[in-house]
Amino acid sequence: MRVELQRVDDAFHFEGTGTEGVKVHIDGSRNIGAAGAGARPMELILMGLGGCSAIDVILILKKQRQLIDDIRIVLDGERVEDTPAVFKKIQMDFQFKGTLDREKVKRAIDLSVEKYCSVYAMLAETVEITHTFSINGE
Repeated sequence: MRVELQRVDDAFHFEGTGTEGVKVHIDGSRNIGAAGAGARPMELILMGLGGCSAIDVILILKKQRQLIDDIRIVLDGERVEDTPAVFKKIQMDFQFKGTLDREKVKRAIDLSVEKYCSVYAMLAETVEITHTFSINGE
């Protein structure tokens, strides 16, 4: 796997390009003089965790013939006060819409976080990660 970063401005804005050629904009916060023109690096870590787990969960539920109308994952990360300000806790909230069996959804999430999601496995070494889920608001 290889990605490239190219500086876009004279501050902190970069354009990242992944192996498929997809562009992602990365920038710092405005309080350090950045334009806020992209996701911040620590936000990308949370997005990577959510995306990795979402792909696993969707694949598992599709194999079980579950009908997913929509899925949203809200991730809240809490960082330490020191430098580097690494994550100490992450809460993942999976929100599903569709015709889904509650036990199958629970099992799919558990399989993702316990077995399949590489990002979760890497972060779980140093971060307390918890998860919840709801189906159609319940």
